[in-house]
Amino acid sequence: MDHKDTEMNEKGVSSSTSGVVVQVREKKGLLRAAIPCMPFPVAVICLFLNTFVPGLGTFVSAFTVLCGARTDLPDRHVCCVFWLNVAAAFIQILTAIVMVGWIMSIFWGMDMVILASMCHTVTTLHHSHASLALPTLSLYFNNIVIGSV
Repeated sequence: MDHKDTEMNEKGVSSSTSGVVVQVREKKGLLRAAIPCMPFPVAVICLFLNTFVPGLGTFVSAFTVLCGARTDLPDRHVCCVFWLNVAAAFIQILTAIVMVGWIMSIFWGMDMVILASMCHTVTTLHHSHASLALPTLSLYFNNIVIGSV
């Protein structure tokens, strides 16, 4: 029997201390990956619209793709992603009669808000790191003198 590097915590449950890193990546379907990363206020408006008129917020979000919003489908053309979002809105409208589309529409709006908040966090971190990196680079280049012979 193999002896693994484990230890017991306070509750008596063994935990591994070998330092194994597990990465979990969510596999999204085509329609789910087409949800655009919008500004947070626009995503909240789309959630509000999807809550009261199923598919309307999804239809509005399709136009944000034409305005440059990013999606998880970078290899697809903008028009293809636009039509995928229109198809999702159409499915939500058609199935709203049996309540499935209405529930799907609300969850779709919640996904828009979650994605917008995640994109906002990543953008904020990226800008803060970029603003920190520029002054440190300028410190390195202040002592360089360029001259001609």
